[in-house]
Amino acid sequence: MLALGLALAMPAGAADVRAVKSRVPPVYPEIAKRMKIDGSVTVEAKVDADGKVSEVKTISGNRILSTAAEEAMRHWKFEPCSGQSTVDVSINFNLAP
Repeated sequence: MLALGLALAMPAGAADVRAVKSRVPPVYPEIAKRMKIDGSVTVEAKVDADGKVSEVKTISGNRILSTAAEEAMRHWKFEPCSGQSTVDVSINFNLAP
């Protein structure tokens, strides 16, 4: 069995605080499961005024896991606000024993 953890990480001054309306969990990559790769991936997402994610890029983490984290973030929805903002999100990939 595997477990995925999501944590909204907001380094001081590096990102805006936006409430999440809906989260889509990442799909654990099959190759990562077979290779027993786990860890945390931090992604940066640009969110438009309507709350839609417009851009996503990996800041840190394993490249095999980062593609899944980026793809999931593209489907997240945030609360609307007056303009575009940037949020940093850490997604933890853990293979449970």
